[in-house]
Amino acid sequence: MKKYNFYAGPSILSQYTIKNTADAVMDFAGTGLSILEISHRSKEFVAVMEETQAMVKELLDVPAGYEVLFLGGGASLQFCMVPFNLLKKKAAYLETGTWAVNAIKEAKLFGEVDVVASSKEANFNYIPKGYEIPDDVDYFHFTSNNTIFGTEIRKDPDVKVRLVSDMSSDIFSRPIDVSKYDIIYAGAQKNLAPAGVTLVIVREDALGNVERAIPTMLDYRTHIKKGSMFNTPPCLPIYSALQTLKYYKSLGGVAALEKMNEEKAAILYDEIDRNKLFKGTAAVEDRSIMNVCFVMNDEYKELESEFVEFAKGKGMIGIKGHRSVGGFRASIYNAMTKEGVEALIATMKEFEKAH
Repeated sequence: MKKYNFYAGPSILSQYTIKNTADAVMDFAGTGLSILEISHRSKEFVAVMEETQAMVKELLDVPAGYEVLFLGGGASLQFCMVPFNLLKKKAAYLETGTWAVNAIKEAKLFGEVDVVASSKEANFNYIPKGYEIPDDVDYFHFTSNNTIFGTEIRKDPDVKVRLVSDMSSDIFSRPIDVSKYDIIYAGAQKNLAPAGVTLVIVREDALGNVERAIPTMLDYRTHIKKGSMFNTPPCLPIYSALQTLKYYKSLGGVAALEKMNEEKAAILYDEIDRNKLFKGTAAVEDRSIMNVCFVMNDEYKELESEFVEFAKGKGMIGIKGHRSVGGFRASIYNAMTKEGVEALIATMKEFEKAH
């Protein structure tokens, strides 16, 4: 039976990425060595690093004055690195979910944090609107997509201060105006590569403005100077990221991916809204096209675990919602095919018919 991977992360990768990575595990670039054991200083791997950085710049149309880095530590380390490098006195944060809460907690270690708006009182089921960002903050930080609660900010905000975004779960799902941002960061394990590497796009002139001493490894300038090779980089995930980026380019780039993602999300939300057993949890205008969160309608609550097992029996893997919210979550990242979404919809219809 065909399996469809709806896990939120580590999550689905394209067959193109998996096959090419598997081949490189056996023999990387005709060296007779595995990508698992190759020196990161070898000319073959240096070429991979340079090509991967160039592909990020090409696909996201990154302007001059920005550097593309591949770092360890996940987005969680960026929660600390961003304020370490940018926060002088005060920063503004938008609180829209668990990862935003964690980012705020870290920033408070470095200065004052103004939480300009929050949707915590409604269990983060919407994106706050109409908030104001003070002119005197060092930067404004927001999380573009909330994997746990299924909400997403799908346009680049216009702000008068430096702009930072955690795009871990929706990077490459739509075109971005990178010039509006000072730092964009993304853990790779949702839309790019296996866990173990974090993509950071940083505006060089945003750095070097804080007076505090920054530990060597936590200073973006260290990694810019050394081309993400200050310490041994995670070679396998970077190689996989390159395969994913090549695959995205072959599909027509991020504009084509956005169209595909909107189409997949639309048919799944249509089924959730139509099916008498289910209901969506996020405000309609803020629904994520990456993580579709839904629950059983109140009168069918007792069928929740039965549906998870039924869906698993049909090859739908990883649709159980996050433990903090329950229900269901279908993560339909770039690598999820329309066929996979249609298979989930057919499963929902079949379950409805049985009940």
